[in-house]
Order: sequence, then structure tokens, then C-alpha cells
Amino acid sequence: MKHFAPLMNNYGERETTIVRGAGTRLYDSEGREYLDALSGIAVCGLGHSHPEVTKAIEEQASTLLHCSNLFNIEPQQRLADRLCEISGMDRVFFSNSGTEANEAAIKIAKRYGTSRDILCPEIITFEGSFHGRTLGAVAATANPKIKAGFGPPLCGFLHLPFGDLAAVKKSLSPSTVAIMVEPIQGEGGIQVPPEGFLQGLRKLCDEHGLLLILDEIQTGNGRTGSYFHYQQHGITPDVLTTAKGLGNGVPIGATLAKGPAAEVLVPGSHGTTFGGNPFCCHVADRVVALTNECMTTGAEVGDMIREHIERRLVIMDAVREVRGAGMMIGIELHQPCQQIVGIAKAHGIILNVTADTVIRLLPPLIMSKGEAEILVDKLAAIILEFSESHRHD
Repeated sequence: MKHFAPLMNNYGERETTIVRGAGTRLYDSEGREYLDALSGIAVCGLGHSHPEVTKAIEEQASTLLHCSNLFNIEPQQRLADRLCEISGMDRVFFSNSGTEANEAAIKIAKRYGTSRDILCPEIITFEGSFHGRTLGAVAATANPKIKAGFGPPLCGFLHLPFGDLAAVKKSLSPSTVAIMVEPIQGEGGIQVPPEGFLQGLRKLCDEHGLLLILDEIQTGNGRTGSYFHYQQHGITPDVLTTAKGLGNGVPIGATLAKGPAAEVLVPGSHGTTFGGNPFCCHVADRVVALTNECMTTGAEVGDMIREHIERRLVIMDAVREVRGAGMMIGIELHQPCQQIVGIAKAHGIILNVTADTVIRLLPPLIMSKGEAEILVDKLAAIILEFSESHRHD
């Protein structure tokens, strides 16, 4: 008889139990092997059971797990120094997740506005966005499904078309305090903005004294070829959020800020019990160093996957478009394709579908060219068969 654990039903029924991981592979309780093309949703950029990450876990677990933020924490300081050096930011607040990192960014923007006597500070975000699951992050997210059933959302958010700089200019008001954007939308279907959009947002923020908040929870930590994606566009944000790949599976988030935004949080204005603990920071510090070593090669392999899929399938009209950057790849089909998740799993590949019609690939940065070729071969065959069977639906 199947055992149903007493878990809340927010994830639905799950049929497969993963018990072990090694490199780019996952193994279930029945002994089946899978090529992981999802990395725990952009988390395990260094793959599974990485020996150096395991070593860092063992080092800190045998030294100090927790002491609270009432004390100086050496691993926290080392990680903060490393992230500020990489990003060009001034200060860091550590939390436990991407949602919490975005919540801190929203609080910084709101407090930045109220300090300028704005009664209800307004943050511009974009259609197709996803910023997390807390009530503040849900209010920032322009997706009715995410908001459904939770009552009136937190005030002070304006959702505009992604990539439409003219709409942003037209919508600025005396209440606007910040613009919050993903450099590439992940949950929205790997949507890449038009050339110059991010630079245009930076210019508007400079002209009007606004904060530019970049949500790099999914695009950061080497996933697109630079440590943070904005580094490919010649700009620097005022506030930057990251998580996911920062800990390679150890839960940690970070909100970084520069200039006036870095001075907004003062004693008593924000906090966390577990955020920035010695254990997570020590592991993340090792993860960041290792990520810096492999992200360029990872991006090259990701570009190869995207190019091969495009060459093999777009010309045959099996897919509408292939887009992304580095190891962040979206394959948009002509029809809803949620069934492909189960089909791919039956063929030994872990992936997911977002925005109904987009196959999302987020492979580990350590995936080899040989493994990438296996992924492309299997996935191309799956997509061709699926597209042909649904061509006349």
C-alpha cells in the first residue's frame, strides 16, 4: 500500500522519491538514474555531492553551526567580502532563501521612500515576473495565479509589460521609488528583454532618484556566464538579490545594496534568526569560489545546448523559439507541454515546464559536453514525437 506522508498538499502528489545524487545524476528509490537538467530549479550549479562542498559542510558542522547575529561571525564576513568584491556592492544582508532576499529588498525600497516623505512608496515590477511566495513578494509578482486566494495584496506595486521602456517612462509618478526586475525572467518562460532595456532602466533610475533592484535569484551565481547577469550589460544595481545557486543546496539568500540603499536598514529595522549563520556562510563561500572557476565553461556548454536544439528543431517547426543565456535555457513549443515532464523522466531526464509552453533547462554548470550531447539527443527526439502527435490538436 502506498504511504501518504502527512504533508500539506501545496506541491500535489509526487510519484518519485530521490535518494541520492552524484555530479549531474540523480537516483531514485527504485534504483533508476536520471540526468539532472534542472539542478533542483537552478540550485545545484556544482552538481550533487561535490567533494569540495561536502568538505566545507563537514568542516563547519564540526566547528559551529549557529550563534545568532548578536555576534560577529567570521564566515559571514568572509562571504560578504567575497560577494561585494564580485558584485561591486557595498553591504550585504543574509537570509535563508530567495523570497526572503526579495522581501528585504522590498523593505529597503519602501523605507527608502518613506524617508523621503512618500506615504505609499510604489515599486514598478513587470508582467511575467516571479519574486517569491511571501505576501510582499507575491504583491511584487505580476501573476494572478500566485496571488489567488490570499486577499488584497500589499499596496504599492505597479505591473508593466516586460521590456517596454516607454511604458515605464510614462508610468513614473511622485510615488515611484524603485524598479524591480529579473534580468531574464525564469518562471515567466525564460524571457530575455530587448537590447538596451536594462541600461534604459538604469538611466531612468539615475534621472529620477529611484532604486534599481535586480532579482538575480535565478540568473545569478554563474548561471548565464558571468557571476551576475547584469555584469554583461555594463550596469550596476542599487539593490541586488540572490539565492538558489549561492549555497548549492544549503539554504541561503543574500540582499546586496550600494550607495544610499546600503544605509537604509538600521538596528531594529530588519532581522533574521538563521540568516547568515556560520554553517551556511562557510559553505556558500566555498561554493562561490568554485562557481567562479567553472561558470565560463558551463556557459559554453549551455550555449552549445541551445544552439543544437535550435538547429535541429526550429527549422522543422517542432518548436516556436529557443532562448536564454548560458545554462538558463527555454524551449518554447507551439502548444502546452506539461506532459513532457513525465515523458522526459521516463527517458531518464529531469526538467520542468513553465509558462505552460516552455521547457525549462537549468543544467548544472559542471555538465560536460558529452552529457550535453546526450541531453540534446534525447530531448530532441522527445520534442519531435510530442510535437508531431499534437500537431493537429
